[in-house]
Amino acid sequence: MHARATVLLIALTLTIPFGVVAQDAAQDIAREDIEMVLKGMIGESIDRQLKVADIGAGNVAVGILHRTGDHDTDGEQRGIIHTSISEVYVMLSGWGTLLTTTDIANMTEPSAGGDVVGPTASGQARSGTSREIHEGDVVIIPSGTLHAWTNIPDHVTYLSIRPDPHSSLPAGYVRPGIN
Repeated sequence: MHARATVLLIALTLTIPFGVVAQDAAQDIAREDIEMVLKGMIGESIDRQLKVADIGAGNVAVGILHRTGDHDTDGEQRGIIHTSISEVYVMLSGWGTLLTTTDIANMTEPSAGGDVVGPTASGQARSGTSREIHEGDVVIIPSGTLHAWTNIPDHVTYLSIRPDPHSSLPAGYVRPGIN
């Protein structure tokens, strides 16, 4: 991992409120487990939750995502908004153009979002920031921010770290097949 990514992840963890958790509640996700889940999801899914851990003041989840050009918006300014969960993308491979904004029109009512992202809505960007995101980059997307991959020339594969202060995701969840 690049030094810049490490510094941003440390800074993020310092902003999560401390709570009381069980002694030695630290959890690992082995590289082999990430690679196994990624291999099994290609062509099946774009997003797989790996683990959801109770950190005392809510949860934190880690997922793996893989998208190809079939999963971009072809430049359309429509995206999704997670209403109670922020995300931190750690780009593992590939590149694409990511749009983010809080200037949103025609926002839908949030759906339940399932065990992956919690309550989620969609909407149309009125304005925003488009930027190319490459391997090694880290992006922090606060809850309430519309985000969309508007162009993916080949693929993007990234970890999504999801701080969940409202415990919207199921604490203790572990993807079947991993430790």
